[in-house]
Amino acid sequence: MRKEARLAGFGGQGVILSALILSVAAGIHEGKEVAQSQSYGPESRGGACKAEVVISDEVIDYIKPMDPDLLVALSQPALDRYIGEIDVRRAAVMVDSSLVTKIPEGVAKLYQIPLTDIAEFRLGKKIVANMVMLGALAAVTGMVSYEALVAAVKETVPPKTVELNLAAVKEGYQEGMKLAAERA
Repeated sequence: MRKEARLAGFGGQGVILSALILSVAAGIHEGKEVAQSQSYGPESRGGACKAEVVISDEVIDYIKPMDPDLLVALSQPALDRYIGEIDVRRAAVMVDSSLVTKIPEGVAKLYQIPLTDIAEFRLGKKIVANMVMLGALAAVTGMVSYEALVAAVKETVPPKTVELNLAAVKEGYQEGMKLAAERA
């Protein structure tokens, strides 16, 4: 089973950190094969940014996504730029509905979650919207377990931010579980 995810947004949203945590959760805590790559513009904050993760039960012979199963867009420009590179009839698309308002027609598996609003208004920090996203991603896709994600967050983020990040993952997971239940 090979699963491919593309996470996209702008610099400063934690896209690359999210991909790293997803990779640690799958690779170290679930024993799967993982490949992670990233790309970002010349600006460290505010420029376009994407990270890709390939998770497999078998050896990964090609580290780039060939046909992503998931596109996460944390900004409208990210969705606009990468939506054309996926099969919208098959792949899941998760968007931060706090920031993404124009969804192209034909997306079969759309998950609209107000990630930034959840981070800001429930947790008091917009900066953890990426962690809300990771929790939701785990719930709606099953790419990694909640437990593996929690373990990866604990060992990846700075110690003084662990509690806030775990709260954000939990909020996202709960939101994702609600969406998954609605679709069942």
